[in-house]
Amino acid sequence: MVDVQSFKDDRNVAIQKVGVKGLRYPITLLDKAEKYQHTTATVNLFADLPHDFKGTHMSRFIEIFEEYRSDLSMPNVIKMLKKLRIELNAQTTYTDIHFPYFIKKTAPVSEQTSIMNYECFYEASCSEKGHRFIAGVIVPVQTVCPCSKAISDGGAHNQRGLVTLQVSLGPFFWFEDLIRIVEESGSSELFTLLKREDEKFITEKAYMQPRFVEDVVREVYLKVDALHRFPWFSVEAENFESIHNHSAYAYVEKSDRSKIEPVSGEHGRLDQLESSCP
Repeated sequence: MVDVQSFKDDRNVAIQKVGVKGLRYPITLLDKAEKYQHTTATVNLFADLPHDFKGTHMSRFIEIFEEYRSDLSMPNVIKMLKKLRIELNAQTTYTDIHFPYFIKKTAPVSEQTSIMNYECFYEASCSEKGHRFIAGVIVPVQTVCPCSKAISDGGAHNQRGLVTLQVSLGPFFWFEDLIRIVEESGSSELFTLLKREDEKFITEKAYMQPRFVEDVVREVYLKVDALHRFPWFSVEAENFESIHNHSAYAYVEKSDRSKIEPVSGEHGRLDQLESSCP
């Protein structure tokens, strides 16, 4: 059959990214407590296209993702991008993969269990110069306003916030450990199921540990930095204010992201990557 995508193009315009976007697909991840976890991801897969190629082969993106989706550990994501680059004769391939990650949590007093979901993601690229990989978690927390507590005769306003922690590829780590660092840095963590005795406990605990967004990002920063495991990381916090019609926001990062050295070269150091994945 005629392969129109392989025809030559004479417009002399190279394309930086072409591929599939918004692919919804079941995947399998490593799970700290259960060994494996099945979830559904939203996937973007791209490659560059030389100026003289008319089009890319869209089916190849799906074929190769299908091959790797049953084990999307971090080194396998890099292997997938490398294979995609070779198959498409591309200089660089890219992916970002977003998925809900589920953790069983126990209420602090009643000890009832329920499942909490967290948004997690990978962002990666592969070229002849090397590989780049960023993993991230988006964690909801509760914060009590220190200013409100200090100036009020009783009570203090509080709100739910989202904290995004991103880390570059380093030694082995679990999503669960990153999530725990964030949850310990707010006024209180969140739960899906709480009884009245749990609500009382959390309300009082949060009141005794007020946090601005600035406090939250600093607390997370210091905990992650103390691990000495990631050449780059960033922390972003957004509080959905309960007494304002806007959010409070703070951001901090460990180093200039653009200065991160590639994890490995063209021939790879996948032996190191193998010990660097949840």
